[in-house]
Amino acid sequence: MTGKGTILLIEDEPDIADLLRMYLEKDGFRLVHAASGEDGLQRLDERDPRVVLLDIGLPGIDGIEVCRRIRSTSDVPVIMLTARDSEIDKIVGLEIGADDYVTKPFSPRELVARVKAVLRRSEERPIVPKVIELGGFTIDSGRREVVTPSGEVIRPTAREFDLLWYLAEHRGLVLSRNQILEAVWGYDYFGETRTVDVHIRQLRKKLEGIPIETVWGVGYRLGD
Repeated sequence: MTGKGTILLIEDEPDIADLLRMYLEKDGFRLVHAASGEDGLQRLDERDPRVVLLDIGLPGIDGIEVCRRIRSTSDVPVIMLTARDSEIDKIVGLEIGADDYVTKPFSPRELVARVKAVLRRSEERPIVPKVIELGGFTIDSGRREVVTPSGEVIRPTAREFDLLWYLAEHRGLVLSRNQILEAVWGYDYFGETRTVDVHIRQLRKKLEGIPIETVWGVGYRLGD
């Protein structure tokens, strides 16, 4: 049964590929496996997957560079797989546009749950296009882009835009990190609240001047 679409796994360890194939295909997905970054990028163009599972420690082009190249052309959800448990590796992955990360060794059932969570979030994006004007910025949910006061068009990553839209719809309210995680990443997201901080930092870099305020000890508020 492969009715839920294609998952692209870019991973050089065949044992992991075989294990994930069993669990994902049992759940109705089709798994396409690439053993290197170069092969993975080619398969991405050929197969149009719904989610990419991407190992950081690949031979040749590593996972960080592969993720950068994916994000230059696509908003497909990316879940990074890493044997490294340091905070810096997780932050780098999130900063270049990954939607989630899993540290090896991991539970295949947990990984399948994360795949479902990122798909659910991507499918719950606004269907009816709306525009929110905020401090000279125009946030367009239909085009999923932001126009700055100077007229520059900025296209955040899919997750960054979802975060910005949630803040904009609740502007003026103080939102805790846990509230943001539940709303933007999904109730069964397994990440840490640090993830929110990383994405907020990225939004501030890309949209200099947008009034995202830090409320110390609580979370964030988008001003008027």
